[in-house]
Formats: sequence, C-alpha cells, structure tokens
Amino acid sequence: MSVHLEVVRHDALSEFELAAIVQLCTQAFGEPFDEIIRLHTGGAHVLGTLDGVLVSHASWVPRLLQPDGLPMLQTAYVEEVATHPAYQKRGFGSAVMRRLAEEIQGFELGALATGHIRFYERLGWEVWRGKTAIRTPKGIIETPNETVMILRLPSTPALDTSGLITAEWREGELW
Repeated sequence: MSVHLEVVRHDALSEFELAAIVQLCTQAFGEPFDEIIRLHTGGAHVLGTLDGVLVSHASWVPRLLQPDGLPMLQTAYVEEVATHPAYQKRGFGSAVMRRLAEEIQGFELGALATGHIRFYERLGWEVWRGKTAIRTPKGIIETPNETVMILRLPSTPALDTSGLITAEWREGELW
C-alpha cells in the first residue's frame, strides 16, 4: 500500500484540506493545531493520502537562517511533519519527507527543529551541533534547548555546523 503524494501551496489549500491538516496534526501531536497552522503561511504542503484520506503531512515556510560567518540563507523551514497514529511505522512519513526534499531544491538550505533526530538522520538531515539563537530587533536571544537540523541542498554553501545559527523572530514557536 503506497501513499499518494501531492504538493499544494499554502494559499491554494481548500478549507477541507486545511481542516484535514489541522485534524491530523492535532491527533499526531496531542495538542490543538488550529492557530499554529495559520501562523505558517507563505510556503507549501506535502499531503500524503490513502483512498482520499490524509494520513501524513509536512510543510515548509520560507525563512532566513544565518550560520555564523555567512550571509542569511534562503531556507525552507519544515513544519508540521505528522502521520496519523494509526498509520505510523509504514514509511508514509519518510515518503512525505523525501518528496519535500525534492521540492525545496531551489532553496539554499533546509532546516527544522525536532526531538526525533533518528527519523530525520535516516533521510539525510544533520544535527546543528553549535548554538542556536533568534534574531530580534533588540538583539540575539539564545535558544539552548532547541535541536535544529539542516538539509544541505545544491546551493548550500560550506557550513560549519559547530558554529552559531540564527533565525528571525516569529510569532508562535521560535524554531
């Protein structure tokens, strides 16, 4: 049984698709996603369906991340990676993330924050070993409890993952 994958720009999602994403993420993460998903606009979604039912999902939004000593990089920042609990451990999440990686090749970097390191490492993502921080108008705020991972893309410059990486402040979850 294989999952059908479709990529949809956030602004082209139907209300039905948006509601299905919210429901899936709420079930997968055990917390309401109504407001969270509405904060992550400007990107796109990979929808994984079986018989027309959404079972797996991932999205990305454009962000500017800046590794120490480099200019800000146009980054595809990954959000809402979720598979319905009844469909986990069947490769659907991996399929969605592989498709996402294909779709973000035009960016300079892929990035995400997670507590599921092994899942992403299997798919080619690397843990950022250095410090992480958020850029604000008042300065840099360190985020020592975040696990940020990156995916090198064709235009990713040489990176030292033991240095500092920063992202711009945003409403909701900072990373």
